[in-house]
Amino acid sequence: MDIQGIHAVLLERFGEAVVGSQPFKAIDPWIQVAAASIVEVGTFLRDDSRLLFNHLNDLCGVDYLETDPKKQAKFGHEPHVEVVYHLTSLKLRHLLKIKVLVPRWKDDVAGQLPVVPSVSDVWSIANWHEREAYDLMGIDFSGHPNLRRILCPEDWVGHPLRKDYDFPLEYHGVRGH
Repeated sequence: MDIQGIHAVLLERFGEAVVGSQPFKAIDPWIQVAAASIVEVGTFLRDDSRLLFNHLNDLCGVDYLETDPKKQAKFGHEPHVEVVYHLTSLKLRHLLKIKVLVPRWKDDVAGQLPVVPSVSDVWSIANWHEREAYDLMGIDFSGHPNLRRILCPEDWVGHPLRKDYDFPLEYHGVRGH
């Protein structure tokens, strides 16, 4: 089934939870799902006999923020973060990209991490991917069984892949570059 067919199946089953999509003739098509529905949609994508997306290749966070005032006018996006799920059906040999968009900060309060439900019960490998996205991008995955840093030390302050992150001049007395 092609992505247009998958989109139609998801629209029929989930309606407004399927928020949008990249044009299907684009080089990099995707389907956007509401954050609150990602677990239900993911379970359906994994279990429905027409889809069988049994493998999560990757889950990553993306920060859409332009910090350069000269470039902001041409940026074309409201600041937000995305969680991107790269899925494969090994049996049916098709690929899919699902996106969840959330505000950069929960309730627009700076420093309050945005929340996306964990899909680690749908695809167990998401456990590690979600920890990485939490650690580096500052996305809180509610319901995750062990959400803690995976690359940065536990006492690291902030999330270094956020575009507005200020790297510390030193860490535990060791000066950086």
